[in-house]
Amino acid sequence: MTSEPAGTAPAPDTAEKSRRPGGRTARNTAAVLDATLSELGEHGYAGLSVDRVAARSGVHKATVYRRWGGVDGLLAAALERSADDGWRPPETGSLRGDLAALAREVAEGFTGGGEGAAIASACIAASFQSQAAADALRAFLAGRLARCAEAVAAAESRGEVPPGTDGADVVRAAIAPVYYRLFLSREPVSAEDALRYAHAAADSARSGAFTGAGGG
Repeated sequence: MTSEPAGTAPAPDTAEKSRRPGGRTARNTAAVLDATLSELGEHGYAGLSVDRVAARSGVHKATVYRRWGGVDGLLAAALERSADDGWRPPETGSLRGDLAALAREVAEGFTGGGEGAAIASACIAASFQSQAAADALRAFLAGRLARCAEAVAAAESRGEVPPGTDGADVVRAAIAPVYYRLFLSREPVSAEDALRYAHAAADSARSGAFTGAGGG
């Protein structure tokens, strides 16, 4: 574990400033949070430290401590910023296509190699070691889920699924098997696997399995 007080959270006024910085502060914030994710991807949560982040970002460690309080504050802020990246789920014109593209994107995001895949996997692992990381990841994923559920609402408007279909549950059904194989059973996930899970979720949604009556 790191030597700094990992459980220390940033002060409320500091957290607010980190969300709305400008000028040099904005540049320093971006450098520090980028460095936090890069360090996490390379060394994992156990190897994440303020010293490493400060050295990588070029921002003095006293500034990092003052603004973010330690590694947990850094990680929470980095995930919070990532949630505002403007990402949108795939749009193919059909629910089957949307869910299939999403499931493939999720699988490739963790298995495609490079820094992005390492960071994504490290964030999942960190959530089991840090409550602050778990809370930040939960909020991040909730935002992603809400955006993805819009695809199900669009499918409902097209008549592909019954009225009252729970969009969030449909999306969970499409991608949960991908997460299971990647992080629990530690099995590979092929594009064909992702397609099968997505189509099963879409077909179940069409049958009414995710409406209040169907799920009750």
